[in-house]
Amino acid sequence: MTEAGAAPTIISVDDHLIEPPDLFEGRMPASLVDRAPRVVEFEDGRQAWEYEGQLFANVGLNAVAGRPRDEWSMEPARFDEMRPGCYDIDERIKDMDAGGIWSSLCFPSLIAGFCGAVFSRSKDPELGLACVRAWNDWHLEVWAGRYPGRIIPLQLTWLMDPEVAAAEVRRNAARGFKAVSFAEVPSRLGLPSLHRRHWDPLLAACEETDTVVCLHTGSSGWAPIPSPDPPFELYPTLFPASALVAAADWLWSGVCLRFPSLRIAMSEGGIGWVVMLADRADYVLDHSASGRESRSWRSDLRPSEVLGRNFWFCTIDDPGSVDAVIRRMGPDHIMVESDYPHADSTWPSTWDAVAANFGHLPDALIRKVTSENAARLFDVALPPAVRSRVLSGPAPAFRDRPAEGVR
Repeated sequence: MTEAGAAPTIISVDDHLIEPPDLFEGRMPASLVDRAPRVVEFEDGRQAWEYEGQLFANVGLNAVAGRPRDEWSMEPARFDEMRPGCYDIDERIKDMDAGGIWSSLCFPSLIAGFCGAVFSRSKDPELGLACVRAWNDWHLEVWAGRYPGRIIPLQLTWLMDPEVAAAEVRRNAARGFKAVSFAEVPSRLGLPSLHRRHWDPLLAACEETDTVVCLHTGSSGWAPIPSPDPPFELYPTLFPASALVAAADWLWSGVCLRFPSLRIAMSEGGIGWVVMLADRADYVLDHSASGRESRSWRSDLRPSEVLGRNFWFCTIDDPGSVDAVIRRMGPDHIMVESDYPHADSTWPSTWDAVAANFGHLPDALIRKVTSENAARLFDVALPPAVRSRVLSGPAPAFRDRPAEGVR
């Protein structure tokens, strides 16, 4: 490291926020105020968001940061049962500081859905679009705006009309948004698939404005679950499989051939599958797809080259895959996440996860994956001096191990 006891700056490209009860106050058109999402209380003490006659409870495992593990559950959680950093930006910054996180990309929670699907599928489209815009206004003004540079502005978009969505992306890019959360498999939401030109207006706007398309695992409400009665543990186990399926769908859709500068960030899917997809897609092109005669692949680039050019990947804990991915794909498109405040989160020991995954690499590579790659992708200004912090726990192995190349 650059100095004894110092650790690298960390940008987490996959965290979450829990929308606070006052999010929509003062941000909805006057004619729609009475129909805006609101938090309701029940006689038994439960709380939930209410929207268009439906209830959306905050699942306990979505907000367990700071709670003893024996208190984790799937039961709905009240706001006063959550760590304030889940929904209060002042407290979130304190938690980021405590966990060694310089900047964070935060996806929405259940009332919006990871990609805004709840609002886009509203019974009243006018109301749904107003909710999308109100969410974005709050995110920019409060969540990202109160501490410039600490939160990467991430917008929701309108999934029901790609022309409207494109206009929103351009408008929001001019306001400072760096990324948009989109459905990783839109057809699973009953929307047109990526293999049509339906989404081209939106994707063109993203390419034009350098807006990163973020594909969060589960944003389409879908997972490759093979059995009708699985235990809960199967769902998070298959997050990487979901990411592989989504990336393969985007890769073979030809989207990145039509929009060669489009940047796609895979969120909460790990990196263990990346090499397999790169190798398999190239092999398929040379065999099943008949190489350059393939009707779906009009390019001199190989699928693995497009995967390495247009896609970015993030890891929370893939110690067995780091070297293979760097060796096959290079180090410039790998990033890290802490997944605060979910049950998967490494917070407040994100440093330890970094040590376990990357501690054997040279300092230059560690800086790339922990901050520099994300800073370039999302246009984040790194602090003028590297924020340093004495590592605890297994940190000495991270700090003192000789710098080695990728094995």
